[in-house]
Amino acid sequence: MEIITDFYLFLLSAISLSLTGVMMPGPVFAVTVTRGYKNKIAGTLIALGHGAIEFPLMFLIYLGFAEFFTASTAQKIIGLGGGLILIYMGVQTFKAQRKTNEEYEDSRHGSFVAGALATSANPYFFLWWATIGFTLTLNSSIFGLIGFLLFAITHWSCDLVWDTFVSLTVFKSKRFWTKRVREIVFGFCFVVLVGFGAWFIISTLL
Repeated sequence: MEIITDFYLFLLSAISLSLTGVMMPGPVFAVTVTRGYKNKIAGTLIALGHGAIEFPLMFLIYLGFAEFFTASTAQKIIGLGGGLILIYMGVQTFKAQRKTNEEYEDSRHGSFVAGALATSANPYFFLWWATIGFTLTLNSSIFGLIGFLLFAITHWSCDLVWDTFVSLTVFKSKRFWTKRVREIVFGFCFVVLVGFGAWFIISTLL
């Protein structure tokens, strides 16, 4: 009984720590907003794309490969490549902002890929998992493989719920957006993507 209580307490702490990262404005958030403008389930698909990167990463950390993601060479490769990808996504966002509502299209395939790209392009995502995520994974392993699996699903569920909420909110509220509001929102997302991309590249080169 006591171990079950301890596990529940661990999950609650994991949810709290997960939400601090999930709800932080960043590349995935920016992509979710822009994709959610056209597709109300874009957030769900983006979370699935995010999970396609995150679940294998969690298993690698569980198996003891966390140090690989803190290696200098790995960080430089992820930072440079990720920065370029984010800048490209930012440019695509800028182009989408210039289109009318009828011209701007989104596909389920596109949202899934966008979620995977925005995730894999963010070196701080890997750094989070190599530090905070590593500690959470280590603590979950105390409860065995089942404990780790439940932790992994719970953590990803935080992404799923938040991303779905964001895209659904954007989609439902867009009819109230003026052209100016749309330009500001897409402009913000453009700045986030390009800004993070440039920051990652500069940080890698310094």
